[in-house]
Amino acid sequence: MLSTNPGCVLIVDDEVSTLKACATLLKMNGLKNVVTESDSRRVLEIMASGGIDIVILDLFMPHVSGMEILPQLRELYPEVPVIIVTAAYELERAVESMKSGAFDYLVKPVDQDRLLITLHKALESVETAVQVAALRERLVEDRLDNSDIFSEIVSRSRKMRSIFQYLEVIAKSPQPILITGESGTGKELVSRAIHRLSGCKGELVSVNLAGLDDTMFSDTLFGHKRGAFTGADQLRDGLVAKAANGVILLDEIGDLSEPSQIRLLRLIQEREFYPVGSDIPRQSEARIVCASNKDLKELVAQGRFRNDLYYRLNVHHVDLPPLRNRMEDIPLLLEHFICQAANSLSIKPPTYPKELLDLLSVYHFPGNVREFQGIVFDAVARSKSGKLSQAPFRKAISTGQAQSQVTTISDVTPGKDPRYGMLEKIWGHFPTLEEAENYLIEVAMSRANGNQGTAATMLGLKRQTFNIRLKKKNSTG
Repeated sequence: MLSTNPGCVLIVDDEVSTLKACATLLKMNGLKNVVTESDSRRVLEIMASGGIDIVILDLFMPHVSGMEILPQLRELYPEVPVIIVTAAYELERAVESMKSGAFDYLVKPVDQDRLLITLHKALESVETAVQVAALRERLVEDRLDNSDIFSEIVSRSRKMRSIFQYLEVIAKSPQPILITGESGTGKELVSRAIHRLSGCKGELVSVNLAGLDDTMFSDTLFGHKRGAFTGADQLRDGLVAKAANGVILLDEIGDLSEPSQIRLLRLIQEREFYPVGSDIPRQSEARIVCASNKDLKELVAQGRFRNDLYYRLNVHHVDLPPLRNRMEDIPLLLEHFICQAANSLSIKPPTYPKELLDLLSVYHFPGNVREFQGIVFDAVARSKSGKLSQAPFRKAISTGQAQSQVTTISDVTPGKDPRYGMLEKIWGHFPTLEEAENYLIEVAMSRANGNQGTAATMLGLKRQTFNIRLKKKNSTG
């Protein structure tokens, strides 16, 4: 199946029977807009009227040959791919046409599968060229046409704005979209934005694939016919059918087993699926969005994810930055979550000390925006007298840093610790405990802009303990 709404194709051939057969094949495979022409002299007139995205051009015709028309098309309409059709004895001229700018060539009698594959590639190239031009225009003008659609994603980050601009360009594309990023970066919010931008009339349907075995995957997505297995008392539509004319979000795509990956690949390539227990395929009318917090490229290298599926999913790729790489959003998110939490608790939003921003600026947020939201909600619930205490933040940050340190240390192979070389670079020798402590105090105070409470939190110390060690350092320094 060709993609939905793939554009308009002009077929030029002096044999009327060939025109009819080719047009019928394309229409049966989802291409609704097909223009046929048996008189090669009318090609430029048809092109001038506009709306043609691809030309399938016979090489040998009376009046004007395809070899004569090709250079004119390349000059006047360089953005339109031209697929040459030729007889076996004209292969030399076919190669010449490729040098003149033809997209590809097909040999008569044309193999139907080869024609559909070639046309699919040509349609993808047209779509990509349009998207690149649109994205370039948006980036140059720094234009965002649908800022209200992204209102759920609180950000003033340049990185996020570029992502929004990219989403505006690709949202209407029928190709799948892959969203990657660490847990808590906002993949579901982005999928909701894609759904609204796409113009799809159907609903957004989300499914978490983690923990689904092959049987559950098939039944959940594709449904089953009555009697397909014990307990299947009636026909059941799956989530792909529920998302018809809408968008289906497949979350945690990296957890799929190979049999499930093969079924998903068929869904994407053929736009069809088989309900469990049925041998009659059903057409999919859902836009596919996939999400993962894993590095799929690494999974491919490990042999745990199919290479062909990866490249099918990677046509449009959105990689969301972790919160630590968009720290300029911290003040906005803090205000937003305070108001959100206060609203849910029916209280007035509490105020917060400016030192809190210094404290938050030195934390790496392993759980990203979702973690930040949880910390703020807890702090607002514990707030008294309309003021936000820093204590819940200090506790959460200390816990997060401690967990991170345990993970880092456990990952190091004894005798191969790369940090040993780093220590020698700083001091020129392996430091004493006192030297290391004084150095850490200096760095923490610098990062915390001189705020002792923030520096103490960074080092996992109580304020009083930190003050004692700071005084000791200053007296001996």
